[in-house]
Amino acid sequence: MKKIAIIGGTGPEGRGLGLRFAIAGHNVIIGSRTQERAEQAALEISSITPDLNITGSNNEDAANSSDVVILSVPFEGLRPVAETIEPLTKGKLIVSIIAPLSFSEGQMKALNVPEGSAGELTSILFPQSLVASAFQNLSARDLLNPSLKLNGDVAICSNSDTGLNEVVGLVSDIPDLRPLNAGSLSNSRYVEELTALLINMNKIHKTHTTIQFLGI
Repeated sequence: MKKIAIIGGTGPEGRGLGLRFAIAGHNVIIGSRTQERAEQAALEISSITPDLNITGSNNEDAANSSDVVILSVPFEGLRPVAETIEPLTKGKLIVSIIAPLSFSEGQMKALNVPEGSAGELTSILFPQSLVASAFQNLSARDLLNPSLKLNGDVAICSNSDTGLNEVVGLVSDIPDLRPLNAGSLSNSRYVEELTALLINMNKIHKTHTTIQFLGI
C-alpha cells in the first residue's frame, strides 16, 4: 500500500478520491494550505467510513512524506502550489486530476491552456517527477458515496511508462473502475475538456454521468 498525498484535498473531488483510496487500504494524507482545514477534511472523510488510515496536513508536509502526490487544486492554483512543493517531489509520481474549466452563459466551458493542458503544464512545473493525468471524469458526489459502484473508465495520460503503470495500479484498487492507457500527456487536453461536457449533460439530464469506452 502507498502513502498518497492529495494536494488541495479539501474540495469534493479530492475528498472523494481520498475516501476511495483509503477504503482500498492506502495511507491517505489530505493536504491544504492550512493544517486546520486539512485535519477537518480528514475528520469529515473518516466520519463517512470509520477506521480509515487518513490524516490531514499542510501541503508541504503532505507532499514531502508521501509516495504519490495527487494534484486536486483549482487550475489557477496549480502554479502557486507547484512553487511550494516541487522541491519535495523529486522522483515521485505526480497525478494531475485538474480540469481547467469556467462557468459562463449558463454552462461549463473548457479553458484554453497555452501549454496544451493542465497535465502538460504539470509536467513542465514538475520536471524531476513522473507525471500522469487521470480521474478528471469521475463525479465527486459519486466518489463520496462508498456504497455506490462507480462503473466507469479512467483515461490515463502520461509520457512515462512507469508513471502510467503506477496509476493503472491505483485505479485498479478502486472496484468497478477500469484503467485505460490514453497515450501521452498531449492527449490530456481532450480528457480534461470532456469534463465540461459531462457536467453540462448532468445538468440537462439531472443525473451523474461517467464515461466508458467500448471496443477495448
